[in-house]
Amino acid sequence: MQLGMIGLGRMGANLVRRLMRDGHECVAYDVSADAVKALEAEGAGGATEIGDFVAKLSKPRAIWIMVPAAVVDATLTKLVPLLEEGDIVIDGGNSYFKEDIARAEALAAHKLRYLDIGTSGGAWGLQVGYCMMIGGERSAFEHIEPILKTLAPEGTGYGYMGSAGAGHFVKMVHNGIEYGMMQAYGEGFELLQASRWDLDLGAIADLWGKGSVVRSWLLELAADAFRKDPGLEQITGYVEDTGEGRWTVEQAIELGVPMPIIANSLFMRFRSRQPDSFSAKVLAALRNEFGGHAVKEKE
Repeated sequence: MQLGMIGLGRMGANLVRRLMRDGHECVAYDVSADAVKALEAEGAGGATEIGDFVAKLSKPRAIWIMVPAAVVDATLTKLVPLLEEGDIVIDGGNSYFKEDIARAEALAAHKLRYLDIGTSGGAWGLQVGYCMMIGGERSAFEHIEPILKTLAPEGTGYGYMGSAGAGHFVKMVHNGIEYGMMQAYGEGFELLQASRWDLDLGAIADLWGKGSVVRSWLLELAADAFRKDPGLEQITGYVEDTGEGRWTVEQAIELGVPMPIIANSLFMRFRSRQPDSFSAKVLAALRNEFGGHAVKEKE
């Protein structure tokens, strides 16, 4: 099957590579000519102009957009006027599901089909496959299913979630759960590190991955990280958050769903960026005022 890919960053380029390995035809487009040339050298068709890109695709065209959420609309503004009835546009990035609903309605006015595909797999997806959560028009999903079977682990790691926005909604919650799991692992390993014993954290992470109830791929990655840097001395504790974590908490508030663990894991990421928290200073000052408890002066 043929697919056009817009956006050749790590994820987009590796999606193309996995598809070509299974015999699919890919046409690649990116604002970076070097990124296009790299995939052309591996067998993809290439284009550095959006019009040329669209012209190289067979009808009905299937176009996967793999760009940051902030530039999806700008990409669609350039792309949509060049498309024809029945063409399929896929957003495989991490867009907000409410924006998907609006985009699907806007594209339907042009008789175009829209899919939102929440894609998980990261740097390992090329080798082991991607987990994909799909929302949008059912006919579009069925049309591109051969592509999904190739991209998924052993053809099973994908599923149709429902109408427009459902794919990215499920991926959003997936990432919120990921926040909570990572926070729990982080706290547990901090307690192990602070104990009286000189514990091998990498060995423990590896051990827990062998049949324990807390085993997971994240734990395997933790074991790898501890092997590379046992004390994690080469990095800082500054942790970014992506939109999905915030959106998950916002939806919990909007729908009245209690979500204390995921919400707190998001707030802890904010805390990681404060070398000296003002709220902690207030607590120290209050303890000193009401109980005469010692405060630690700045050096």
